[in-house]
Amino acid sequence: MKEFTIGKNDAGQRLDRWLGKTLPLLPAPLAQKYIRLKRVKLNGKGAKRDTRLAVGDVLQLYINDEFFDKPTEENAFLSLYQPKLNIVYEDENLMLLDKRPGLVVHPDETERVNTLITHIQAYLYQKREWSPYRENSFAPALCNRIDRNTGGIVIAAKNAETLRILNDKIQARELTKKYLCITLGKPKPAQGTLELFLRKDEGKKQVEVFDRPVADAKTALTLYKTLDSRGELSLVEVELLTGRTHQIRASFAHIGHPLLGDGKYGRGEVNRRYNETRQALYSYYLRFDFPTDAGILEYLRGKEFRVESVPFAEQYFPKK
Repeated sequence: MKEFTIGKNDAGQRLDRWLGKTLPLLPAPLAQKYIRLKRVKLNGKGAKRDTRLAVGDVLQLYINDEFFDKPTEENAFLSLYQPKLNIVYEDENLMLLDKRPGLVVHPDETERVNTLITHIQAYLYQKREWSPYRENSFAPALCNRIDRNTGGIVIAAKNAETLRILNDKIQARELTKKYLCITLGKPKPAQGTLELFLRKDEGKKQVEVFDRPVADAKTALTLYKTLDSRGELSLVEVELLTGRTHQIRASFAHIGHPLLGDGKYGRGEVNRRYNETRQALYSYYLRFDFPTDAGILEYLRGKEFRVESVPFAEQYFPKK
């Protein structure tokens, strides 16, 4: 319990607004709940949220200590009262999340609270499966990332052993990930392997693509299969044999078939015509191959998972 005495600068404020200003990490819905439950006492008694505070009033807050901390990147999860996650699969070791396009996976210069990892932390904290306030607490961590405007399956580890195993498995390419995308035009041949060379330009935050090896460029191998074509659009399934930055987007743009909606490598006039502002790319399928020992994750060997839906595929290529 913490106690506060109201001074001149805070007099006249509503109780709920004073609480929001004093405890910025406390979500407004939770603050209202605590007021109803009389975990916020005014002069020793419960009070309504719209009560006006007066000089000399004493507030007693029966609220967890963590909500009194100053907001930081590490405790941002506390401010999410209702975390929003599309959970594909969950067990005691990991979670598979279907990340929606537009959501960043980690805090960056554009967003610090509404990120995938923050929603995961809030979810596990509220389930009491994780708390950063325990001694030697492990922080939930993402094993893979996808771009802000790409949707699909992201793996989150709930413990250090799972994170170590999956990082090793991903590096050894013992997981199979497949994507769906929409390209402009029909790739020729209809299926095959793209072997290109990608060089990252950090300044422009994009990659250059070459047909032959060049200095500082890395090999990019991409398997693809055209599933359907309608008009000027094609629905293509893609499997990455290497994991390079923007590999799918840059590779298909290089061969003359950029992704619909891609603002970096695509065709602006076509994107505007379809009113698409995000690349039509979705990591829709994951299989744990595990040809080698997987330790505590052995039970996942051979398991495969798919997202429930890929919105752009349903929009442009509805089942006949």
